[in-house]
Amino acid sequence: MDSSANCPFCHITLPPSQLQRHANSHFDEDDGVADAEKDEQLARDLELAQQLSIPPSSLTLQENNTMDEKISCLIAMQYRSSFYHVKFPGGLISLLSNCFELDADTNSTILLSGYVDHFQSLASEDIGWGCGWRNIQMLSSHLLSHRHDARELLFGGSGFVPDIPFLQRWLEIAWEKGFDALGSHHFNHSVYGSKHWIGTTECAAIFRSFGLRARIVDFGPKELQSFFLSVPGTSLTPTVMTANASDKRKAFQVYGPMDRYLVGRNSDVSQLDSIVNDKSQSTTNYMAGGSDHSMANRFPRKKEGHQVLLDWVWNYFSEESLTTSVQNRHVVITNRVPLYFQHDGHSRTIVGIQSRPQKNGVPQYNLLILDPAHRTVALERSLRENAGWKKLIKRGVHTLKKPQYQLCYIDPGIAIGEEMEQLKKIDSVFIEF
Repeated sequence: MDSSANCPFCHITLPPSQLQRHANSHFDEDDGVADAEKDEQLARDLELAQQLSIPPSSLTLQENNTMDEKISCLIAMQYRSSFYHVKFPGGLISLLSNCFELDADTNSTILLSGYVDHFQSLASEDIGWGCGWRNIQMLSSHLLSHRHDARELLFGGSGFVPDIPFLQRWLEIAWEKGFDALGSHHFNHSVYGSKHWIGTTECAAIFRSFGLRARIVDFGPKELQSFFLSVPGTSLTPTVMTANASDKRKAFQVYGPMDRYLVGRNSDVSQLDSIVNDKSQSTTNYMAGGSDHSMANRFPRKKEGHQVLLDWVWNYFSEESLTTSVQNRHVVITNRVPLYFQHDGHSRTIVGIQSRPQKNGVPQYNLLILDPAHRTVALERSLRENAGWKKLIKRGVHTLKKPQYQLCYIDPGIAIGEEMEQLKKIDSVFIEF
């Protein structure tokens, strides 16, 4: 662990990596954040200060430690991430469900995931780079609340969602175990203490390292298919690219962080074996990771444009709805885990979807999204007052303007044995816009 340092204002002892954020908090203006949230932050800092009294040698992840020793150290040193707790039974999801129940539009059907804590990016901590980690925290909060099998495995069975620095350590542990070897190489095997942007593959790597069946789906135009993870014939071993594939790669335009990330992966020392146009082969190779069914076939293939993404999300949440609780005739709480939703420059968490019938017979969908860029207090207030929440949470197809998107979802069950080995290679299904 980093050497400790004292806060010049309250004199508690913290690691240097946490000191600036803590010191800045003494000067943060009250922008509507409840006193309880500030108290929780102070309690976390005090907890960390107490942890520093433990001998550093017992907490430091030494290179010469065994994997079991590193994991034991990480379990001992990690602490709970602080966040604003919504003071309402069932949290934001229950508040959202209540708003839909009060909505005059009773013809619509709303499918929601269960309980989810909202983790917002903080100005003094991770604004501008931490959205991926915050979405992992949101998915983790759901898994810890709803799945006993996941609760026993996630983060050493701690039963809580760790703060970002310790999620970064868990990602490094996943890499060292062999999950997403190419992604590990991309980050030079280290993210702890950094402000690196992460995406769906890092989300999948973390959850897969605990045995969870995390999967990735790519959505994009046909001409960009060869730059996604799901390219048929991709391999983690060095190969010689075909001239055609090389030409496509040179012509690819970089739009932003997500594109740079994908280009970095596909143009690294591990290259494409070949470009094969049979989509079914890609799906088959990917589903060898342990899924019982093909997610690529969960939507109408004749739909055009970004509508296919909303069709996929609807089918994802509706598939398990028959075994869920019905809040009323049009609001259903499903068994589905929220979705990690990535696009160029940002990521969010999809917690449900609304379907409204239209005269032409084609349903109109609205994604229901929790954004780490939004303040939890503002979300709670808008839902309690049933005013303004639609602008914060609902997103229709007209808002999907990026050229490509990625989703990470988690299937039921825990992988063991050979399936765990198969999950080490991060792959995906490609769905054409």
